[in-house]
Amino acid sequence: MPRRGLVAGPDLEHFQRRYFTPAEVAQHNRPEDLWVSYLGRVYDLTPLAEEYKGNLLLKPIVEVAGQDISHWFDPKTRDIRKHVDPLTGCLRYCTPRGRFVHVPPQLPCSDWANDFGKPWWQRSYYEVGRLSAKSRSIRIINTLTSQEHTLEVGVLESIWEILHRYLPYNAHAASYTWKYEGKNLNMDFTLEENGIRDEEEEFDYLSMDSTLHIPAILLYFNDDLTEL
Repeated sequence: MPRRGLVAGPDLEHFQRRYFTPAEVAQHNRPEDLWVSYLGRVYDLTPLAEEYKGNLLLKPIVEVAGQDISHWFDPKTRDIRKHVDPLTGCLRYCTPRGRFVHVPPQLPCSDWANDFGKPWWQRSYYEVGRLSAKSRSIRIINTLTSQEHTLEVGVLESIWEILHRYLPYNAHAASYTWKYEGKNLNMDFTLEENGIRDEEEEFDYLSMDSTLHIPAILLYFNDDLTEL
């Protein structure tokens, strides 16, 4: 592994996150910044929106920008759900919001260009990561500056991925030793694997507000000036 000052770890300048929370996807809700999620994956459809800008077939996609559209798809085939058209008796794509980009018209049409190759929902090009099925909150306390930040993270994210989320608050985050209850964290493990339990269910069972207690990770400076 390449080394960052005194801290061994990945090159965070080119680090790729694996997970995104629904709240993060919801922030990308405009035609010029359009994300959606479906079947556990997150997709950036901004290039598609730019390519079909002004086209009415883009409207159903723009309407669901920032949302999960898994209900559009058959989880077995990962294709758009289909139904039998009562007028023609043919198998057609089910599009309650109206026909959208790359969905063929119900009847033969001479002005429909079908030379686009794979439809957008079958292209891995747009995929940016996975959707976090569950998220939790974690406090990060910088013992050098006494600054504290609370982050929402996916339960399957490693500590390296959480560190990457924390970089906007502290560009030197990789120059710190990350500890919980006095023990160094394994940066390749998740919070749960590092012994930081998610107690939300216990709080719910006791009818208590889970925000009353959010576990805290303590950061101890290593006296190097690693920075992106």
